[in-house]
Amino acid sequence: MDNLPVPTDDGRGAAVGRPDVATATGRSADGTVPGRPGLSTVPCDTAERPWPRTAKASGPGGRGKGPGLGDRGGMDAQDKGSDARHGPAEPGVPGPRAPLPGPAAPADEPSAAEPPSPDREETAAAEAPPRDPADGPRTGVAALSLRYQIGAALALAVVAVAVCVHLGMTFLHVAPPNTVSKKHSGTISDWIYPEFEQNWKLFAPNPLQQNVSVQVRAEIRTPDGGSRTTGWYDLSAQDGRAIDGNPAPSHTQQNELRRAWDFYVSTHDDDNRPVGLRGALSESYLRRIMVMRLDRADAAGRDGEVARVQVRSRTTQVPPPSWSGEKVSDKAVHRVLPWWLLPEDETRGGIG
Repeated sequence: MDNLPVPTDDGRGAAVGRPDVATATGRSADGTVPGRPGLSTVPCDTAERPWPRTAKASGPGGRGKGPGLGDRGGMDAQDKGSDARHGPAEPGVPGPRAPLPGPAAPADEPSAAEPPSPDREETAAAEAPPRDPADGPRTGVAALSLRYQIGAALALAVVAVAVCVHLGMTFLHVAPPNTVSKKHSGTISDWIYPEFEQNWKLFAPNPLQQNVSVQVRAEIRTPDGGSRTTGWYDLSAQDGRAIDGNPAPSHTQQNELRRAWDFYVSTHDDDNRPVGLRGALSESYLRRIMVMRLDRADAAGRDGEVARVQVRSRTTQVPPPSWSGEKVSDKAVHRVLPWWLLPEDETRGGIG
């Protein structure tokens, strides 16, 4: 190692005593690279101006350490990547700029990272101005147009008037006789009967405790001049079977026969003699109902005719409850009316 010649510089950048260097690096003997301009060999006083080893280069691109290519120069900057530009600053050299702060959030608004607390929401809701109900969407009748609003108002007015009239008529009907009810008795009766009839016997101190069945039989005239008598038809039992299990029984099934019998009883005495001017009317009304029911049951047959009818009532007591000590008779009581001869127009089931 000590016998090797020490390479020297001849002042032109060529190594003296190292001819192989020029050959290996492609330089000519004068130290230049073919095709490129030669490097300046002006001597620099490095003793008076020492270059810091770690100082950043101020040339284009900011690469390398120092002014020359010593200590690997720009290669170190390329090897270190972004650390060559953004690495820690040395004393006396300004470092990279810090990022600018973003806009500060208002003090009364919660940050994006912090969820709003329930207390803050309640406070905001309390401080918010109350909404006017008129600003919301309209509902009900208010949502309709003016034409439909007028129609709805008229319909409500008609219903209100009808309800008031009905209540007034019902009051005059059930109230004790007075000047108004006597003067307008016909109008009141037309309004109440038959659908709105009021029967207060259910609320009497001694309510009805009897079952009353209305029965009828007929005398049939045959074509050969003979006659025969039918058995008793229990019309009340027929109406009961028609009502039982029927969610909407007719008014006729419920009240026609019962009211006709009550009308007859109230206008006749115990000997079946008419009392007052309405006795004959009640008898005619009950007789015609009997004839229609017999014709519906085809009691006369194909060729026969109903000549006379007879009506009776069968009354039994409603048995008392088992816990009651009351004792009643269980025997049926009959009230038999006389035979009624039918007019010619009623013999075939007509009503005259």
